[in-house]
Amino acid sequence: MTSIAPQLIELEIGGMTCASCASRIEKKLNRMDGVTATVNYATEKAVVTAEPAVTVADLVATVEKTGYTAKVPDKTQEVLPEPRDMRLAVAIVLSVPVIVLAMVPAWQFTYWQWLSLTLAAPVVVYGGWPFHRAAAVNLRHGAATMDTLVSIGTLAAFGWSLWALFFGTAGEPGMTHPFSLAISRTDGAGAIYLEAAAGVTMFILAGRYFETRSKRRAGDALRALLELGAKDVAVLRDGAEVRVPVEQLAPGDLFVVRPGEKIATDGVVEDGSSAVDRSMLTGESVPVEVGPGGEVTGGTVNAGGRLVVRATRVGADTQLAQMARLVEQAQAGKAEVQRLADRISGVFVPIVIGLAVATLGWWWGTGGGWTAAFTAAVAVLIIACPCALGLATPTALLVGTGRGAQLGILIKGPEALESTRRVDTVVLDKTGTVTTGVMKLVSVFPDGDEELLRLTASLEAASEHPIGQAIAAASGDHLPVGDFTSFEGLGVRGKLAGHDVLAGRIALLEREGLEIPAEIATAAAEAERAGRTAVVAGWDGRARGVLAVADTVKPTSRAAVDGLRGLGLTPVLLTGDNETVARAVAAEVGIERVIAGVLPAGKVAEVRRLQADGRVVAMVGDGVNDAAALAQADLGLAMGTGTDVAIEASDLTLVRGDLTAAVDAIRLSRSTLRIIRSNLFWAFAYNVAALPLAAAGLLNPMIAGAAMAFSSVFVVANSLRLRRFRPVG
Repeated sequence: MTSIAPQLIELEIGGMTCASCASRIEKKLNRMDGVTATVNYATEKAVVTAEPAVTVADLVATVEKTGYTAKVPDKTQEVLPEPRDMRLAVAIVLSVPVIVLAMVPAWQFTYWQWLSLTLAAPVVVYGGWPFHRAAAVNLRHGAATMDTLVSIGTLAAFGWSLWALFFGTAGEPGMTHPFSLAISRTDGAGAIYLEAAAGVTMFILAGRYFETRSKRRAGDALRALLELGAKDVAVLRDGAEVRVPVEQLAPGDLFVVRPGEKIATDGVVEDGSSAVDRSMLTGESVPVEVGPGGEVTGGTVNAGGRLVVRATRVGADTQLAQMARLVEQAQAGKAEVQRLADRISGVFVPIVIGLAVATLGWWWGTGGGWTAAFTAAVAVLIIACPCALGLATPTALLVGTGRGAQLGILIKGPEALESTRRVDTVVLDKTGTVTTGVMKLVSVFPDGDEELLRLTASLEAASEHPIGQAIAAASGDHLPVGDFTSFEGLGVRGKLAGHDVLAGRIALLEREGLEIPAEIATAAAEAERAGRTAVVAGWDGRARGVLAVADTVKPTSRAAVDGLRGLGLTPVLLTGDNETVARAVAAEVGIERVIAGVLPAGKVAEVRRLQADGRVVAMVGDGVNDAAALAQADLGLAMGTGTDVAIEASDLTLVRGDLTAAVDAIRLSRSTLRIIRSNLFWAFAYNVAALPLAAAGLLNPMIAGAAMAFSSVFVVANSLRLRRFRPVG
């Protein structure tokens, strides 16, 4: 009896405002029979494995019953421009005058309080609507989050202000809010809290706006990855080349790839030979020679001659498309980072609500009267309203990311900061990260042989091969070359300065009958052992010398590795290049653990293996081949000199393209996280310290206002300390 395989369904979730929303949806879906679901707040998607009997409609209905929206994502939908946040704009324009009037008594003209009410009302109602709606959803499901606290606090402050204005003494002409530090009992009839209601709404909206902008970039990595492929292709039909969109390619089609062009799709070479630059996909620094029967991959670049390729895999089956899926899976599988404020408010909110109800009951039950009871209960809710909490994360992020930008470090969001605290292993890509990623002539044997360099560089100048071009670039004095011939995968030949010159592998010179002196063979072998590509040159019947070409290590890489180790991180070199080259580079920069010869899927697997061993992994890379591993790692750092795909898949971008920036990035991120944590602590500490006074009916509204203002000033000043951050260099 054959079992029917479960179906994999992806849903786009709408209406989530915090990580606890994702957790609630996930629990509801997992309670369905035959359903296993993972909901990711960062990507706003649910990945569901369901039995065949479960339909998409069933899943959508369950999500909607939870208070959110769900639909199957439209893969063909164009990416819309990011909309403007009108709620935030309205909140900023209207809240600033309200806050200024409340905090500067000298500007409190006659009836200023009524102007404040006119300005604050749209902010609380229209601007705060997302919080009020989310609080209602939370209430229906017996949960409390940051939204609950913001909604109750702002509505309590606004509601009490309305009562004080219309039924108390706050609406009388000439009413002012002078600052007073006396602790005394008050009935609250002359106090308004419009600045608290409007200000908290504005600050929380600003934090959510920047968070949303960061989350929108999650899909950019996939779009950038798919854009790497060729857009059109020259297909051979009836012996003629016909240019068609790459989507029209079918397995078995023959297509032509000229020098410098991207290979349209995965296939097998039918005719021609060339060097193919696969560094963007595999990390190999040396282009690979291909000829008839050789396999090529879509998205790689033909660096040499004309190729005729037969397509074997197209569309979603290509290696490039598979890499896109790897990036998406790695992003979806990231651990959800619960906001610190949400975690604290999950406990804080029920306690505050319970305390407010208890205060109301105690005052009324002891004969204090409804006015005193209601005043004390509302005071508890108002002082619990997290004014400084709205500033705690955004201001630290603003200053930290601003300082980072000055130093060439782009931090994408709070999630990246939390990861830096726990990271204990850093995986470094080789090509373009530890090394320059550019082939360069590094040695000539015999040392200082000018004729050897001049003749070989002149010959290689006629070659299109990147290794040949590296040798050609080492000498500006090029002689004319005649009878130039290229031997596939072996080297080149030509006549110049009266000599018949050969340059390439020892095998080519031996085949052509040239004598190979022992010292030349030894020098070539030593260069290969050191991870370099040895080009042997000769003329007039014997080999004359060895030119070694290599991808050179960046000057700052050794110091950067030492700096990472100083932060308590264990460095690991991970590369698609061969073991010999990798070991040579690792020895030069002081890395002991090396993982070589791995393809993109292998890089992801190695990161997962480290994570399975209990390691918290940071990954530094720059190529398309690193994108999935960057997304899989607990912390991804991309070199800004690398590809868009790597940058979009990472958590931090190092604009300088210098590995020492990775050291600064982790130091700055950890400092920013420490500031955020201290901000959150003090933001709640002010509230908690004042709660007993509020419950006792001793909370003077002016003291509450001063405490809120001081806590906000403290949070901002604390965040500004990040401006003094200095790089290691």
